[in-house]
Order: sequence, then structure tokens, then C-alpha cells
Amino acid sequence: MLIPKSILITGATSGIGAELAKQYSDRGVHLYLCARREDLLTEIALVCREKGATVSVFPCDVTDRAKMRDWILACDQKTPLDLVIANAGLGGAESLAGEFGEPEEVVRKLFAVNCDGVLNTVEPIKPIMVERKQGQIAIVSSLASYFGLPDSPAYCASKAAARIYGEALRPVLKPHGVAVNVICPGFVKTPMSDQLPFSLPFLLSVEKSVTIMRKRLAKNHARISFPAPLAFGSWFGMILPASISGTIMGYFRKFPKA
Repeated sequence: MLIPKSILITGATSGIGAELAKQYSDRGVHLYLCARREDLLTEIALVCREKGATVSVFPCDVTDRAKMRDWILACDQKTPLDLVIANAGLGGAESLAGEFGEPEEVVRKLFAVNCDGVLNTVEPIKPIMVERKQGQIAIVSSLASYFGLPDSPAYCASKAAARIYGEALRPVLKPHGVAVNVICPGFVKTPMSDQLPFSLPFLLSVEKSVTIMRKRLAKNHARISFPAPLAFGSWFGMILPASISGTIMGYFRKFPKA
């Protein structure tokens, strides 16, 4: 059972990131929280401190490689990091494709945040954890990473890159005492999912979703996929021949948005 006391979380001011910060808050826990908006960071830090945690905040865009590296190294020097959660991500209505896919600027922004943001969070701490033979890295991907949805090609591709990176990294770092976990949620009720203009099957509350994540991270599950029905459906869609899965996805795309 892994019980972290020094935890770094990106994208910590909304949705899954904010709830992770709240649920990990306890006496003796030091949280390092990063997000773009300083005002929201201040608000979530206050909540976490009231629950007993020691909190340090850093307003920064995860795409800023140099600033992220300097901050992560400084956090680890202050209290060696037990758990780093690369959670910051871009999605929601902004990630939805139009008739001809997403505009180029949206595609590049999705990859910058969802891929480069993960690398900028993981790579600085990786050699440090390897050297001390201890630590845990969690990467938040999505069930949308299993196969490309026609409504969000770039989002699915960027989340797939993050998932494959984490899954491949796990056996590489395991012999060095470092755990790597990939989190693949389905639809979670957050401000981001609230933007989506269609019904969301098997929608889970953010509280329940993060409870699942914490329990499975503590048990060091390699891939944390939920809810089960949607996870199975996503996996099944992935193993279908592309001609079949593509036809099915194209058919569902014809339905009007709710």
C-alpha cells in the first residue's frame, strides 16, 4: 500500500485536479499545486489547508518547460516527492471537431498541453526518483485514448500518446523502485465535461471518480480505467477492425447533439 505524504498535482484548480488536492489533504501531507490561474490556486489552497495539509502553490502553464522543471526540482528539494500526478489537460467543448476536424491552432494546443505538459511534469522528477529508488508517477489519460472518436481526433490522439508513454514507462522504472500508473477515466462530471453538448453515458461524480483513483493508486494498479462498462466498451472498440469501429463511430456522429 502506497501512502504518499509529499504530493505534486498539476491542473489543480478544477475538476479532477481540485478534487485530488482535497482528498489527499490531511495532517502531515505536503501538497504542491500547479495551475494557470493564481486566484483559483489560492482558493483551493485555503480549502486544503483547512483540512490540515501544508500547501505550496505555483501559477504556471504546464507547457512552459523551463519553469516547470525549476519548480519541480525546488519542490523535491524542499520535501522529496512521493507522488507526482500529471493531471493538467485540455478538453471539453474546445476540443470538439467541426465538419473538417479541429482548427490547426486547437490541434497544436491540445498536443502542447496534453502531451508536452505531461512530459514537462514527469521528465524532471524521473531521474531523481530513480536515483533514490522510490516514488510514484501518475499520468491522467482518458478512455478516449483507446481509439479515435470522430468528434475529437486531436484530443483522443493526445490522450493516447500520454497513455502509451506511461504504460511503456512503467516496466522501465519498476526495477528502480518507481511506480508508474496511467489513469483512464470515462465521463466525469466537471466544468470541462459540462461544456459538452451531448449526453454522457455512465457519468460519475468527480468525488467518486477521485476516490477510485486514490484507492487504485495506493494499490499501484498499472492502468486505472473506469467505469467498468465504458472501459470494456472502449477496449472492445479498440480491438475491432478499424473498418468496423470507424463505421460505428461515423454512424453515431450523425445523431444530433442533445
